[in-house]
Amino acid sequence: MLKKVSIFLGLVLAALVLAVGGLYAKGGSAEVLLWVVKIFLRHEDAPNREVKWAVPTAPTAIAGNPQAGSERKPPNIILIVADDLGYNDITLNGGGLAKGTVPTPHINSLAQQGANFETSYSGNATCAPSRAAMMTGRYPTRFGFEFTPTPKQFMKVIGHYKGPNQLYDAIYHAEREKDLIPYETMGLPRSEITMAKMLKGQGYRTLHVGKWHLGDAPEFRSHVHGFDEALSFQHASSLYLPENDPNVVNSKQEFDIIDRFQWAAGSFGMHFNGGEAFKPKRYVTDYLTDEAEKAIEANRNQPFFLYLAYTAPHTPLQATKEDYEALSHIEDHTLRVYAAMVRNLDRNIGRVLQSLKDKGLDDNTLVIFTSDNGGAHYVGLDGLNKPYRGWKATFFEGGIRVPLFMKWPAGIPKGVKPQLPVNHMDIFTTVAAATGAKLPADRPIDGINLLPQLSKPTDKGPDRTLFWRTDTYRVIRKGDWKLQVAQNPRKDWLFNMVVDPTEKNNLADKEPDRVASMKKELEAFNATQVKPSWPSMAEAAIAIDKNLREKMVPGDEYVYYGN
Repeated sequence: MLKKVSIFLGLVLAALVLAVGGLYAKGGSAEVLLWVVKIFLRHEDAPNREVKWAVPTAPTAIAGNPQAGSERKPPNIILIVADDLGYNDITLNGGGLAKGTVPTPHINSLAQQGANFETSYSGNATCAPSRAAMMTGRYPTRFGFEFTPTPKQFMKVIGHYKGPNQLYDAIYHAEREKDLIPYETMGLPRSEITMAKMLKGQGYRTLHVGKWHLGDAPEFRSHVHGFDEALSFQHASSLYLPENDPNVVNSKQEFDIIDRFQWAAGSFGMHFNGGEAFKPKRYVTDYLTDEAEKAIEANRNQPFFLYLAYTAPHTPLQATKEDYEALSHIEDHTLRVYAAMVRNLDRNIGRVLQSLKDKGLDDNTLVIFTSDNGGAHYVGLDGLNKPYRGWKATFFEGGIRVPLFMKWPAGIPKGVKPQLPVNHMDIFTTVAAATGAKLPADRPIDGINLLPQLSKPTDKGPDRTLFWRTDTYRVIRKGDWKLQVAQNPRKDWLFNMVVDPTEKNNLADKEPDRVASMKKELEAFNATQVKPSWPSMAEAAIAIDKNLREKMVPGDEYVYYGN
């Protein structure tokens, strides 16, 4: 009997070795790691359970008065954040997906009926640091949140993979593993004062629905960062429906290792107030809106702050059959799925806006809309950030130029287009001004109040310099000039953003004195920031002018970006 067991185990081991060997031969260590993720790390979450949003028994007392001499009730605040939405994904400025044939009327309406900050920047070129900037009103490098939190296994996959169209090898920094902390504890420090904490101190009910990505351990989740109630994903992204659901249409990007990791992990679960993870009831974007409407209804009788963080249109690309079939004129399958996701997102934002009207809350609710960064090259589609160059994970305009719209009928004129350059950090400070909340006095706040700019939209606003930093890739925008400084490749890009907003004419060699002066300001800024709380473990080369479906060739401009 023992001999038979030994033979059986030997056969299993041999089969395992052959399987692993075959995977390695096919795609190297990255292929093996993906197999490990799918077989050993993937898990099934509990079935859906009903979420019950608490109904406060009495309206909360609101401190202060947002506008001197005004008897107006403080406004509700809804911050809606899309994930990886490209600048050209909406039709507001005459563009849009599939030559403008995928209209986004509800997103557009926020700009048309309120303020459209036409030169608006994200806090970073990737999602998590941008969200940290929004939540705190501060540069994330001030408190160590420099890099997107990612599991070591994921970084190993990224750092050991070279796609079929990539010219340059990715880099995995094994020497930095000694400084690595557990993925779940890569979180927003508890010492930071979030928008939710600030508004909760003002007497607001604070609610979160959707993505967080500012720490997955219980001590870092949104419900301990000032939110009274929170329905949030376990990780940075999620499937929109199970892969084989009869109501879903999938588009898998086999050329993209990030996409393949997401499919392998198969994450499809959410927490409510830190409880056991369970599956969403239906297509995720629809489900988040269902719950947002329920949260609004439960809190309609007192001022509330709702942070509604959609995952659309971030990969994995999954559309509902309804939205996919509505776009039959789009021939490219990937574009059709992606466009269907944007169509669905716009419709759901329309549902939120209609819900406010139906409840009589529209007039005195400040609705803010933005994206965490620009469209991603790894989707494999052209023109997502048109007319700008670059992608998510670059500091070219395509990576950090995002929509920022604010609609508040009782407090913001209709159709204003302020011209000053603004940043995600300004949302925090502007919300404080609108609600009468006091800004933290014990730390630098980098955001500015944008409300005064609404009465003088053509003014470029206060003299202000903006900075971005991700490891050795650093950027400064000072007035009309923007300088990017990279170490891999070692290169400077200098652009006059008034004359050349699409960054096609690099003036670094023609303006050495300006480059030197701006570099000194960058160095002075960096001296005031802190060491990252965890290291960047992997870097990949991002082509500035090509998506990941296109083959890189010598001469293509690129930059390495960490995490």
